[in-house]
Amino acid sequence: MWVAITKPFAWLMVQFYELTGNYGVAIILFALLVNLILSPFMAKSKKSMMRSTRLQPEMQELQRRHEGNPQKLNQEMQKLYKEAGVNPMSGCLWSLIPFPILIALYSVIRQPLTRMMFVTQEFYHTLLDYFTSAGLMESVRAGYEEIAVAKLAHFHWDEITAALADKWDPNMMNVDFSFLGVNLGDQPRWNFLWHTDWSDSSIWLPALGLFLIPFISAGLSWLSMKISNMSTPQADNQAQGSMKTMQLMMPLMSVWICFVMPAAMGIYWIANSIFGMTRDYILTKVYKKQLDIEDAARIAARSAREKEIEEKHLETERLRAEGKTEKNTNTSKKKIQANEKQKNEERRAAVEKAERAAKRERLGIVEDEKPASQVGDRRFARGRAYVPDRFSNPETSVEAVEAKTEISGNEE
Repeated sequence: MWVAITKPFAWLMVQFYELTGNYGVAIILFALLVNLILSPFMAKSKKSMMRSTRLQPEMQELQRRHEGNPQKLNQEMQKLYKEAGVNPMSGCLWSLIPFPILIALYSVIRQPLTRMMFVTQEFYHTLLDYFTSAGLMESVRAGYEEIAVAKLAHFHWDEITAALADKWDPNMMNVDFSFLGVNLGDQPRWNFLWHTDWSDSSIWLPALGLFLIPFISAGLSWLSMKISNMSTPQADNQAQGSMKTMQLMMPLMSVWICFVMPAAMGIYWIANSIFGMTRDYILTKVYKKQLDIEDAARIAARSAREKEIEEKHLETERLRAEGKTEKNTNTSKKKIQANEKQKNEERRAAVEKAERAAKRERLGIVEDEKPASQVGDRRFARGRAYVPDRFSNPETSVEAVEAKTEISGNEE
C-alpha cells in the first residue's frame, strides 16, 4: 500500500533528475510542482481565513450582544458565517494536505534504491554485500543504509557495472547527491564546529553548508508564517497567543527535523517556504480587492434589508395608531393569553408607579429626575441611600446618607 502511495512521488523525482542531472534542482522542481498542484486548495484556505478575519468585529459585537445566551450566540454566528460564505473549518483542513506529501517524500529520499528507483530487494542486498565485503561500507544510522549504498554506487559505478553485470537491475540509476558542493544524502552535524578539520576547506566548507541548512530552513519557515499572519491578523487574543506559539515551535521543529534527516529534506523545506511566501503574497493582493468588493455588496444588501424592515415597522405602528390594523386570526390561543398577561402586568406596574408617585407627593418627597445610584434603566442599582462623594467628603456624607435612608423608609 505504502509503495503505491510513494510511487507517483518517486516517478516525479526520477523524471526531474533525468531532466536536470542535478539532485538538488530535482528536489526544488518537485517542491515547485507540489505548490502549483496545491495552489487551488491553499487559495481556498487563504480566502476563507481572510474572510473570517474580516468578520471579527461583527463576531465581537454578537458576543457582546448575546453574552450569557450561548444558544442564541451560536445561531447568530452561523447566520453570519452563511451570509459571508465562510466555512470555519475549511482553513484548517486544506493546511493539513502538505504533511502526507512530506512523509512520502521522506520515504523516497531515505530509500533511494527501493522507493525511488524501485530496484528489487535482492539486487539491493547484492550491492550491500558487495560494498561490505570490499570494506567500503561504513557504519551508518539505522534506516539510512540505502543512501550510503547509493552514494557508494555513484563513486564506484564503473566497477559495480562490470562486477555485477550478470545480476544487474535495469532500474538502477547513477545518482549524484551533490548540490552546491554539499552532499544532500548526508545529515548535518550539530557538533561539526568542534569535530572538523579547519585546515582543509574541502572538508569544513561542505560541513558548514550542511550545518546552515537547518537554520536557513527554520528562518524561512518563521518568515513565511509571519507574512501569512500579517495578511490575516488574528483579532482574538487567544488566537494571537496560539499563533505566536506556532511561530516559535514550528521553526524549532524544522531545525530538529533537518538535523536528524538527510539534507535533501532541508532543501525541500527551504524551497517550499520560498514558493509558499510567493503564493501567499500574490493571493493576499488578489483576494484583498475581491473581498473589499464583496464586503461592500454585503453591507449594502444588509442596510437595504434593515431599511425595509424599519419601514414596515413604522407603517405597522402608524396603522396601529390609526386603529387600522387587523387582528391576526392565525394567532394561537396560548400566544393571545401571553399577550394579555403581559398587558395586565404592564397596567399593574403603571398603577403601582402612580401610587408611589402620589405617596411621595403626599409626604413632600422631591425625587431627582435621575438619582446618582442609577445604572442604565435601574434607578437604585447602587442602593437608595447611595451618596457619590461619601469617601471624598466624609464630613457631610454621614448626614446625606441618613437623610436618604429616612426618605427611603418613608417611601416604603
